[in-house]
Amino acid sequence: MSKLTVSAAPHIHDGASSKNIMLDVVIALLPVSVAAVVIFGMKALAIILTCIISSVLSEYLFNSITKQKQTIGDFSAVVTGLLLALNLSTNVALWQCVVGSVFAIVVVKCFFGGLGKNFANPAITARVFMLLAFSSVAGGANPVIGAELTSSATPLELIKNGQELPSMMNMLLGVHGGAIGETCIIALVVGYIYLVVRKVIKWYVPFSFIATVFVLSFVSKFDLSYALYEILSGGLFIGAIFMATDYVTTPITNKGKVVFAIGCGLITFAVRVFFSYPEGVSFSILCMNLLTPYIEELTHKHPLGGVENVK
Repeated sequence: MSKLTVSAAPHIHDGASSKNIMLDVVIALLPVSVAAVVIFGMKALAIILTCIISSVLSEYLFNSITKQKQTIGDFSAVVTGLLLALNLSTNVALWQCVVGSVFAIVVVKCFFGGLGKNFANPAITARVFMLLAFSSVAGGANPVIGAELTSSATPLELIKNGQELPSMMNMLLGVHGGAIGETCIIALVVGYIYLVVRKVIKWYVPFSFIATVFVLSFVSKFDLSYALYEILSGGLFIGAIFMATDYVTTPITNKGKVVFAIGCGLITFAVRVFFSYPEGVSFSILCMNLLTPYIEELTHKHPLGGVENVK
């Protein structure tokens, strides 16, 4: 019993610490970060650096002002800033990146007690906040490479308007409009494989999320090409791999994780098809974050032979 440690998630397991887990996430995000700069230019790099620096500085200042132990060394603020940046378009002003980063760290994370106590994913919540506050966050920006092949409109917007879509190869390479970290599927899959090999995430969580959207999209029109474009478009891959697997704001049970992922897929599909807004990944993850305590309650294991409390 002397080795028993009670703490908020993410819990330490297999000798891994929160810091090591966050470092693994940063490493997994490096391929897509490099791809973002190559595809969208130096403005993408400026957004990434601004969000990371603002996030880390916000956490440092908050802890200093409130006289709490400094926690910037666990790299969670770096992950939050990097994820937020990769979910933004190059149309966003740098001062808006600062506002979003401060909101993510101070309001969503620190006000609720810091890492392990926030009710929702800080990066996702900040992106939704920015979508509502700044019109420039929505939509995409023109890539600096292959610009003659595409427009600044995202593939989801092109699907909504019945316009010509980028080639499947450009969808995989990320040469089309969108948030800087959501377009290059190949780079995102590399990060996914790394996290699975490192046992940071369960392989079936992103798979369940993406598969749900694929199946629903296919059934809705019985068009394989349409279903493929639906899963390769928008923030589905980055959301499923890096934010629907967040230790803190998703269920801890294996069944709960699958329920969470499928729920995200259902909401994402519903928003894309039945609402005027073309993308629904951020909203779906945020909604399911709020339902996480209830999912855990419904999916937790009952001891064999246990007797229920009678009120």
